[in-house]
Amino acid sequence: MRQIILFSVDGMRPDGMVEAKTPVIDGLIARGAHTLSARTVMPSSTLPCHTSLFLGCRPERHGINTNTWTPPVRPIPGLIDVIHLAGNTTASFFNWEQLRDLSPPGLLNGSFFMKNCDVPEGDRQLADLAAQWLKDHDTTFAFVYLGYTDIAGHNHGWMSEPYIEGIANADGCIGAVLDAAADDCLVILTSDHGGHGQSHGTDCVEDMTTPLVIAGPGIAEGITLEKQVHITDIAPTVTRHLGLQAPDDWIGEAII
Repeated sequence: MRQIILFSVDGMRPDGMVEAKTPVIDGLIARGAHTLSARTVMPSSTLPCHTSLFLGCRPERHGINTNTWTPPVRPIPGLIDVIHLAGNTTASFFNWEQLRDLSPPGLLNGSFFMKNCDVPEGDRQLADLAAQWLKDHDTTFAFVYLGYTDIAGHNHGWMSEPYIEGIANADGCIGAVLDAAADDCLVILTSDHGGHGQSHGTDCVEDMTTPLVIAGPGIAEGITLEKQVHITDIAPTVTRHLGLQAPDDWIGEAII
């Protein structure tokens, strides 16, 4: 079974990613497929967006419309459920606590929360932890969430110098994790939402547009994805590359 690592850089706008110094991300784009116009969901807030990513459906179905978790009235099998219940190993690394509910209890072989997303060093510490885990454990699927970029946007403004520096910092974190990844690792990089001014959560284009990069064995190099990509397409993309069946509740389609 191949390895897949899914990176989410909170609040990373595509134009911010382009402006920042991101040699690792640039390398992934060069050897894979990408789009700078993927779409997220409304409300364009962190927990609703990540829930849509992991449960493969929109907030109208999963019911998470704020950054407070409530169990769905009609449960939906999520990405971690599908991967783990097929006998694979899973791990999650995050520094924003509300993401703990993206996986039901007992389905992660490794789950690590660090309360440190308010400083760039926090993302680096989390990345080092993820890298060490990957060196020590065979892991089929790992989720790595980097939260500082969103904090920089709220504190200093989206597209401000500290925000752009936050993206560059995230790039280094991604590189640190990938140095510990398997040779046949498939990498998926995205963001939950964008932002404008010092906020997000609206349906304006700056909030709703995100980047998506996918690179690894079997992915053609230097491809710009022409079709519209949605955040709900990520979960079925992961399951497709692991040879697993996507649940009927998921509305997205495999990207590539």
